[in-house]
Order: sequence, then C-alpha cells, then structure tokens
Amino acid sequence: MAPSITITGGTGNLGRRVTPLLRAAGCDLRVLSRGRREPGGAGDGIEYVTGDLTTGEGVAAAVDGADVVLHLAGGPKGDDVVARNLVRAASASGVRHLVFISVIGADRVPLAWLRTKLAAEQEIAGSGIPFTTLRAAQFHDLVLMVVEKMAKLPVLPVPGGLRFEPVDAGDVARRLADLTLGEPTGLVPDLAGPRVYGLGDLAGGYLDARGKRRMRLPVRIPGKPGRAYRAGDNLALEGADRGKRTWEEFLAERLPREG
Repeated sequence: MAPSITITGGTGNLGRRVTPLLRAAGCDLRVLSRGRREPGGAGDGIEYVTGDLTTGEGVAAAVDGADVVLHLAGGPKGDDVVARNLVRAASASGVRHLVFISVIGADRVPLAWLRTKLAAEQEIAGSGIPFTTLRAAQFHDLVLMVVEKMAKLPVLPVPGGLRFEPVDAGDVARRLADLTLGEPTGLVPDLAGPRVYGLGDLAGGYLDARGKRRMRLPVRIPGKPGRAYRAGDNLALEGADRGKRTWEEFLAERLPREG
C-alpha cells in the first residue's frame, strides 16, 4: 500500500515536480503551505493545509496521520528552527520516515545559510525518527538567476576558482520521489549535475544563448568562504549520483536566442 505523505514546500519549484511523481505512485498527499490554497491544479488526492513552520502553528495538524514527511521547505535563514518545529510535530504524530533535501557542502563551506542547513540536518538525524537526507547541488534555475544578474553589469565579474555542478530540478525530484517511497537510509550519496563548470563558463553559456557579449573582470572571493570554494568544498563527494540534464540543455530549452 502506498504511504500517506505530508510535503513541506510542496508548492515550490521542486515540490511542483515531486508531487505528480508521488501521485502517480498512488500516494495520498498533503501539502503544507503558508498561504491558504484551494485544492486542485496538481491532481486528485492532494490536500492543502495551512501552517507556519517558523512558528510551528498548524504543523501538528499537517503531519497528523502521515506515514512519511518530505521536507522541501527552506530559505536563506532559519532552517534549523523550521526543522526543530517539524521534528517535534512528526515525533508526536508517529511519522515513520522523514526525508530531507539539503545542500552539498553544508558541512564544509563556512557560510551562515549553510550552517543552518547543517543544523537542520542534525535536528533530523538526532530526532529518533528514521530519516533520509539528500544533499543536492545548486539547481539550474538558481544558477540562471545568478548569471542573469551578473550579465546586467557592464563588466562580467568572474570569481577565480569558483566552480559549480548545477543539477536539474527534475533530476532531483525523481531521486527524491524514489527515496520517499523507499526505506529510511540516513545520509545518501550526493546528487550533482553531470559536469563541473567554472562560474565564468556558466555565465558565458548564458551570454552565448542570448547572443550577447561582456568584458570579463577576474575577482577573488576573500576569507574562509573563498578558500573553501577554491578548494572545491561545495562540490560533490566521491561516489555521488549524477543527474542527466546538462546546463547547455537547460539553457537551450529555457532561453530563446537573441541577436
């Protein structure tokens, strides 16, 4: 019998890709959202409930009766608080599997938002609830947003040694669906894209896709974060799983060529 699943962040970029996969597997889904929403749009069998993970309001009701919780909600800060509130409610409800999406390098790159991701991982791992945590690379959509902003500048800044392995949100969604339907396995292998790119290469690919050119200015990221990025601490560990869709394929579908 397919499990009953509560999804946090189910209306976001990743959530919109995971929910159809889980519905196709016959799961009954409950999506926790901050804003009130009418059912529909994602398929039959999806219930939308209102709650606030930051305060904990409505979270107990959202996870009540769920076999599995898929935790996709996250932000630039406060993920540790959110995880603590979710764990408290899930423990009381008897949830038997908690699945969490985290970020590659959460334990190695000294940035504040990654420290909260790591703290959220630790809240879940120490909860006593059987869990699965997947660390993924930056999504194509996020990288696109970054390079679009960079390309608006008259000169393109290129941080030396800064590399990424952008992964497609669809590839992550398929992996998460499999993990959610499977047994708890703790921290699983990282999931990154099929290739490693310098940030300058990613920005160059975007400019080529738009038929544009920019002068480039080499820059250096200072301090401990800079050293971590130059050392590749944000890249996947050995044995990582790899998505299939490349940055070039993503751009070809997303962007019309201009000029």
